[in-house]
Amino acid sequence: MFDNLMNKLQDMQQQNEAVKAQLASQHVTGEAEGVKVTANGNRVITDIHIPADLLDDAEAVQDLVLLATNRALEQAGALHDQEMAKTARGLLGGMGGFGG
Repeated sequence: MFDNLMNKLQDMQQQNEAVKAQLASQHVTGEAEGVKVTANGNRVITDIHIPADLLDDAEAVQDLVLLATNRALEQAGALHDQEMAKTARGLLGGMGGFGG
């Protein structure tokens, strides 16, 4: 029984790594008045776009970058949580009485 549990834990770790690799290739974008911030599913910012017409107002740009960044990270977090939950359900479902 202990060997089976260890094997399941190793499988879970391998699947988590696979999900992280998959999430690195999935991107979401938060936007605020033309400012766009892109993050991957691992919650890493990968791109920031600021329209040229906003560059004259540094304070507005800072506010919009913060807003767009938070929107992108919120979406990335939801994507991450969704993919990890799928993995957990799949693994726990195969562990007898643990998951369903």
